[in-house]
Amino acid sequence: MMYKYTTFLDMEYDNLDELIKYWFAEDIGDGDHTSLCCIPPTEMGCSCLIIKDTGVLAGVEVAKKIFNAFDPTLKMTQFLNDGDEVKPGDVAFEVEGKVLSLLQTERLMLNIMQRMSGVATTTRKYVKRLEGLKTKVLDTRKTTPGLRLLEKQAVKIGGGENHRIGLYDMILLKDNHVDFSGGITNAITAAQKYLKEKGKKLKIEIEVRNFDELQEAMNVGGIDRIMLDNFSIEDTKKAVQMVNGKYEIESSGGITYDTIRDYAECGVDVISVGALTHSVKSLDMSFKAVKK
Repeated sequence: MMYKYTTFLDMEYDNLDELIKYWFAEDIGDGDHTSLCCIPPTEMGCSCLIIKDTGVLAGVEVAKKIFNAFDPTLKMTQFLNDGDEVKPGDVAFEVEGKVLSLLQTERLMLNIMQRMSGVATTTRKYVKRLEGLKTKVLDTRKTTPGLRLLEKQAVKIGGGENHRIGLYDMILLKDNHVDFSGGITNAITAAQKYLKEKGKKLKIEIEVRNFDELQEAMNVGGIDRIMLDNFSIEDTKKAVQMVNGKYEIESSGGITYDTIRDYAECGVDVISVGALTHSVKSLDMSFKAVKK
């Protein structure tokens, strides 16, 4: 499935509606027989999204699309916004309408919002860790298949920055590319030739594993960013001095919440953290019926 979008930050990609339809088909199948067996089709009600954990709220705008796609007559009253810091007991929004619609949209909406809020919460934690420094926190492609754009949107909501979206919007020559192509020089020159032949304007980033590769990459030139892969803090300091501002520098590999500030203080421009999306804890929340 090919994603298309005009402005990623505004969630304007053309198959979100199709994804929502698929998600509902996956969950509801030929009918929510539990609800249908005990709730009259004309029954009206109201449910509130109640926060049960401390973190950063994300997914409110997607929730609106989910409710509207399933039942345009549902009325959502919003109290909190994406990016707001929340605590147990906070109410993000309430939705009024057919009870059957409230019950059938509940789990899909919660799954998306809990996941996105978990990503935003983790991201905000890392971003705050770097307060006062120039270094930015980046996500990676280590995302849930089918949810990449939502998870990367959540990173932005949490205050982080997006690395490449996929394999198509940047050239990132990693260790395997370098090894299969015969080395740093071959990889970079091949990338430059490819872009020229195809008439494409994509940034080139090269991953280096040691100082020899770093020096070779700098000798070749014609790149936009150098990724220091699994460099120690001391080696990162030395690498930053070697580059001396000629190229943007990214630190990556084995960097944790406890060590990220030490790496940032070395002077790197960005640090990519796979943990923003691949191992987050969903933010606890519930969608509960309330009397009006």
